[in-house]
Amino acid sequence: MISKMSAAAVAVWLGTVVTILSRSHADRNVYPSAGVLFVHVLEREYFKGEFPPYPKSGDPSNDPITFNTNLMGYPDRPGWLRYIQRTPHSDGVLYGSPTAEHVGKPNVIEITAYNRRTFETARHNLVINIMATEEFPLPYQAEFYIKNMNVEEMLASEVLGDFLGAVKNVWQPERLNAINITSALDRGGRVPLPINNLKEGVYVMVGADVPFSSCLREVESPHNQLRCSQEMEPVISCDKKFRAQFHIDWCKISLVDINKVVPVYITRADPGTGVLPEFGVYKPPSESLKSRDYFSDFLVTLAVPSAVAVVLLFILGYTLCCRREGVIQLVHHSAIQKSTKELRSMSKNREISWPLSTLPVFNPVSGEVVPPIHPDNYETTSMPLMQTQTNLQNQITIPQQRPSGKWYS
Repeated sequence: MISKMSAAAVAVWLGTVVTILSRSHADRNVYPSAGVLFVHVLEREYFKGEFPPYPKSGDPSNDPITFNTNLMGYPDRPGWLRYIQRTPHSDGVLYGSPTAEHVGKPNVIEITAYNRRTFETARHNLVINIMATEEFPLPYQAEFYIKNMNVEEMLASEVLGDFLGAVKNVWQPERLNAINITSALDRGGRVPLPINNLKEGVYVMVGADVPFSSCLREVESPHNQLRCSQEMEPVISCDKKFRAQFHIDWCKISLVDINKVVPVYITRADPGTGVLPEFGVYKPPSESLKSRDYFSDFLVTLAVPSAVAVVLLFILGYTLCCRREGVIQLVHHSAIQKSTKELRSMSKNREISWPLSTLPVFNPVSGEVVPPIHPDNYETTSMPLMQTQTNLQNQITIPQQRPSGKWYS
C-alpha cells in the first residue's frame, strides 16, 4: 500500500516537473518578412497560467508582470528589434523591421516574465525566422509623422490597419506595406508634459509600388514649403481623410524614391591584427599559455627611481654641507632665520626694546666708550618707544654756553 502511494506521488511530481519545464522552454516560431514591419505582442494573459499557485493574498488576475527580452546568449536584442511596455499592467510589444541581410538567420529571443507580486518567473523562447519576399524593397517610401499617437498605440493592429487604409485611399497603390515605426523620442523628441493628454508622436514609414500621388506631392510645392519655413501648417487637400483619427505634421513628411537614390560606398580601412572581424565566432586564447614572470619588471620599476633619488640626495647633501658655497648659504640661512625670529618677537608687543643699532657706544663730547643705556640685566619689554629725560638716567649732558659767554653744564 505504501509503495503504491509513493509511486503515485513520484508520478505526480514528475508530471509537475515536466509541465513546468515544457512551459518554461516552449518555443514559438514566427515568420516575418524582410522589409515589412514585424509586431509581436507579449500578452500578460498568456503567462499568467504559467505561474504556479502562490498562497499570498491578492488578485492574481491583476498581478503586475514585466518582461525581459534578449537574444539567446547575449544581453540585448538584435539591432533591428525593439521592445516597449508602458506599465506592468499592460502588454509588452516586440517590433522592428528586419532587412535582407537577416534572411536565413533565425534569431532565438528569450522572453522572461516576472510576476512582481509573487516574484515568480516564467520563460519561453521566440524563434524569429526571417523570410525573403519578392516585394522587397518597395521602390516608393513615404514617412509620416503622427502627432497624436504613441508608439504602442500605433502598433495595435486595428489602429495600424486604419492608418494604412487612409494612406491607400490617397495613394491608390497595388501593394502597400508598413515598413517601420519609430517613436519620436528615438528621433530626439522631448517627453511631453502630462497635461491635455499630449502624446509623444510616432514616425510611420510605408512603402508602395506606384509613384507618389498628387496629394502627397503637394507638400513639395513652393507655397507649402514657404508656410513650413514660417512654422505654419501647409494646405493639403487630402488632410481631411486623416484628420478624423490621425493628426499628421505635413512639414515633416519624407518622400523617397529609392530608384533615384545614389548609393554611397564607404571604404573602410583594413582592421589590424588586434581587431576582431565583423562577423564570426569569438575564439578565446588557449589555456596552455605560459605564465609571465613580472619580478624583474617590478625590480626595474622600483630600483631605477630609488637609485636616482639616492644620487640626487647625495649631490644635494655634498653641495650644502661640504662645499664653501653651501656652507655660506647655510650661514646666510641661519642669519635670516635669526633675524626673522627677532622681528616676530618684536611684533608681538608694541612696547619693545630699542634695537642694538640705536644705542650710543661712545661719549659725544669726550669720545670715551660708555656702557649701553640698557644693561643686559635690565628689563626692556615694558620700556616705552619714546623715552623722556627722567627715564634716561645715564643720559650724557652736553655743556651749553650762557649769554655772557661762559659755558655751563
